[in-house]
Amino acid sequence: MAIFYECQRCTACCRWPGQVRLTEAEITRLAAFKQLAEWEFIQRFTRLAADRRGLALLDKPDGECVFLEGNDCSVQPVKPQQCRDFPNLWNFPGFEKICHAIPHQVSEDEDRRLLAGLTGPL
Repeated sequence: MAIFYECQRCTACCRWPGQVRLTEAEITRLAAFKQLAEWEFIQRFTRLAADRRGLALLDKPDGECVFLEGNDCSVQPVKPQQCRDFPNLWNFPGFEKICHAIPHQVSEDEDRRLLAGLTGPL
């Protein structure tokens, strides 16, 4: 049996500092969603990744994601893959103390099906 975490959209994962890396396709999609040219989107909402190998989303001064508005993600329909994959395809020790995702025991086949839904195209 596997554990699949059902996201409750509590936004706890959006409130700690970190690094949400962006692919070129995600930048294109996010810029279009925000109705901005890609260059303008990059200037307003990204920074150089810590390893200097690409771009990551900016954090607000308090560590929150730049797209967190109250308890909502302002880019939910096009949010980056890294965000969509949490906490099932990546997490960190102790994330359960912060994240309100509901763990469900599922069969290996069901786990594969659910994970494919997370990582599939938008």
